[in-house]
Amino acid sequence: MLNFELTQEQKEIKEMALKFAKQEMQPKATEHDQSAKFPIDIFKKAWELGLLNTCIPSEFGGNGFSVVDGTLITECLAYGCMGMNTSIMSNDLALLPIVIGGSKEQKEKFLRPFTESYKIASFCLTEPSNGSDAAGIKTLIKETPDGYIINGEKMWITNAGFADLFVVYCTIDPKLKHKGICAVVIEKGTPGIEIGKAEKKMGHRCSDTRGLRFNNVKIAKNHLLGNLGDGWKIAMKTLDHSRPLIASSAIGGAQCAYEHSIKYAKERIQFDVPIARHQAIQFMIANMAMKIEAARLLTQRAAWMLDHGIKNTEFASMAKAFAADSCMEITTDAVQIFGGYGYSVEYPVEKLMRDAKLIQIYEGTSQIQRMVVAREVLS
Repeated sequence: MLNFELTQEQKEIKEMALKFAKQEMQPKATEHDQSAKFPIDIFKKAWELGLLNTCIPSEFGGNGFSVVDGTLITECLAYGCMGMNTSIMSNDLALLPIVIGGSKEQKEKFLRPFTESYKIASFCLTEPSNGSDAAGIKTLIKETPDGYIINGEKMWITNAGFADLFVVYCTIDPKLKHKGICAVVIEKGTPGIEIGKAEKKMGHRCSDTRGLRFNNVKIAKNHLLGNLGDGWKIAMKTLDHSRPLIASSAIGGAQCAYEHSIKYAKERIQFDVPIARHQAIQFMIANMAMKIEAARLLTQRAAWMLDHGIKNTEFASMAKAFAADSCMEITTDAVQIFGGYGYSVEYPVEKLMRDAKLIQIYEGTSQIQRMVVAREVLS
């Protein structure tokens, strides 16, 4: 029997996360967007409440959240600020490969410290010349008698300037494509890591984004996740888990834009009545409501499948594409409903529109998601 009711514990988790988003994130979202300052104090408070690192199993000090729990938290935090949430959520993205591909010893070594003190992690896959073509990465890994040496470049890496730990994807030989990809853990301070300048972005401005260079970076044998060549499998399983979280971020931003639109439409008077009385506005708001509910159901199904051990690749990509595209449409319509005021930085919806765009791009563009869906349904 289908049951769409959250458990009492999930209701409490959602209430706590939304309260944090409204009280701690939203009041400072504009300030951090305009200054592009990384909000460390807010992130530390989120960590203290257990809202960071939702993927860490209880066995290694985590809260033991399900994937569905993670989507509930992510949606609420993105409601507060999609940019801040990107950096918060990126901890999960970076730690998931260790959860998925690490040995018990590696999980104890690399995951538990994130539950004992506030730390930041970075997921390093994209390169200057390789974004959507993830199998085409060129960062090299070379085996030595006592470990490995890493050489190469990464680009658009979230949290890179503040990270205590990097999960880096590299290859034995670029000619091997996905068969040669490996995943390694590199800790902050390891000689040979060169961190680039903070990128200036259209949206998600308070989320730290940089390029990285690895110059003969030496790591021990136990910093390789799985075996040589296991990286592609680990990355794909990671994305199946993280894409419902990304979709939830889109839903949180869309929900925020939707609520602003309703409030404004009831207050703004044109032709002697609130614009909410005009059918053109009513249809836009009705479309927002339908898209949000559809995206949320699709996302929670993808998360539920993972929690029940069911392969969710098709639904994870459906959720990510549909939620991201819906968020872009909803935030654009919110600006339209606000009219000239919507285009002003004095009102909240222009930031939501700028932030929405990135969700259609990172962790696989909306076009890549459609390629994944098509492959799954046609295979």
